[in-house]
Amino acid sequence: MSSKDKILELLEANKSTFLSGEAMASSLGISRNAIWKAINDLRKNGYEIEAVSNKGYRLAGQNDILSAAGISSYLKKDVADIYKGNDSLIHIYDSIPSTNRKAKELAITDLKYGTLVIANEQSEGRGRADHSFYSPKGGLYMSVVMTPEHLPSTDSDEITTFIGNAVCDAIASLTDVKPTLKPINDLFVGDKKICGILTEAGTEFETGRLQWIVIGIGINFNSDINAFPDEIKNKATSLFSDGNITITRNQLVADILNRILK
Repeated sequence: MSSKDKILELLEANKSTFLSGEAMASSLGISRNAIWKAINDLRKNGYEIEAVSNKGYRLAGQNDILSAAGISSYLKKDVADIYKGNDSLIHIYDSIPSTNRKAKELAITDLKYGTLVIANEQSEGRGRADHSFYSPKGGLYMSVVMTPEHLPSTDSDEITTFIGNAVCDAIASLTDVKPTLKPINDLFVGDKKICGILTEAGTEFETGRLQWIVIGIGINFNSDINAFPDEIKNKATSLFSDGNITITRNQLVADILNRILK
């Protein structure tokens, strides 16, 4: 992990507290000048960082930039240990055709439990039965590579239900929204869809042995539903709207991981 990422992780983990440059330098074993340079680099990357004389630095509350450091700061220890020292497990994109497609490629070429692919938007998002899944910016699109020995079942419907319930519980624990799972792969608030789940798997041809499972989760996080295509805008809703956001996407990703990577 780079010095910049380590500083970001510190700031993410201490959002309500100002951290002095001296304290961060001592904690990370780097110079005050390196701290200053990293803070400037983070600001160039879009992070709003408050700076107060004799207090230090603090992330502004409105930051919602997906990052490995931001996600890691909210992970429980047993899950954080999966990613500790292995930055290559987390892949973040501004735009990608499909997080599931990328996760499957990674599962085939370098199978690692917990591999995570996240994007701000998908240009070719897919749902069940190869239906398209509208995935504009404002949403949260993530795919996780899992392996059979870490799952409560290898039945596809049971896996999807397990993941759906975990996402419902994560959203309910962090917000005032209480989604319901219908029937096993879509989350609804009232009669409107807020999330879709797609489970895909790879097997060994000769033995039929299940090798990996990719879980795709698409959530309307802060989506402009009015901009959705006419055929789906009246059937969809968003977790947040009008800028009334109370959590970050990093928090939600971490809470979901805490529930499914056991």
